[in-house]
Amino acid sequence: MRSWLLRGLIFGFLQTVIRVVQTMMINTWETQAAMISVLLQVIFAVLVLLWGFFDGRNDANAQPDPDRRADLAMTWLIAGLVAGVLSGALCTLISLFYKDMYVMGLVQELTVFAAYTALLVFLMAMIGVAIGRFLVDRRYNKEGYPSRRREGQEGDNPDTDVFAAVGGGRSEATQEARAQEAPVHEGRTQEAGFDEGRTEEIRYDEGRTQEAPLHEGRTQEAPSRPEREQ
Repeated sequence: MRSWLLRGLIFGFLQTVIRVVQTMMINTWETQAAMISVLLQVIFAVLVLLWGFFDGRNDANAQPDPDRRADLAMTWLIAGLVAGVLSGALCTLISLFYKDMYVMGLVQELTVFAAYTALLVFLMAMIGVAIGRFLVDRRYNKEGYPSRRREGQEGDNPDTDVFAAVGGGRSEATQEARAQEAPVHEGRTQEAGFDEGRTEEIRYDEGRTQEAPLHEGRTQEAPSRPEREQ
């Protein structure tokens, strides 16, 4: 039997029993009708909360990784809908034989009251699931589970696991990136040859130093000027 069907049937019958008891108690203590109705619905909500708590705790113990846990939200949502429709239909059927039964019409029972039961079951179950998982996760944190993932579990992909990528060495992507950067560095070494070409300019500047003898030749013309004055 599916998990949502089992929960829906159990809480559907439980809601029906609570409404029968509610009718009997209100007929006996008519002045306490409001308190009786609230008290019985609180009992129903607490039972749903406890079941959700055990579901959340068992699921967290079975699967330490939060990303791999079961989808209990959908399970309890469908269970709440089943419980609401089943309870509305059974209460309408019982009212045909038990005339003092407090029920609405068939349409209202299958829509309004069914929606109320479904919402109550879903909300209380999710609160219980959250509390159960929180307590187990807190225990994991105290015991020092960094990733809370089982080693060697089937379905783990080392390429997508951050811890495996860091501890396993270089990835293929980084190797390809470094391979593409290699020609760039080689191109930079070619620029060194271009810098060597600049040293030729220095040689050209050294060639300019050959003009010095010309200046020295001009200094030799100085003695010829005094001879002309004589």
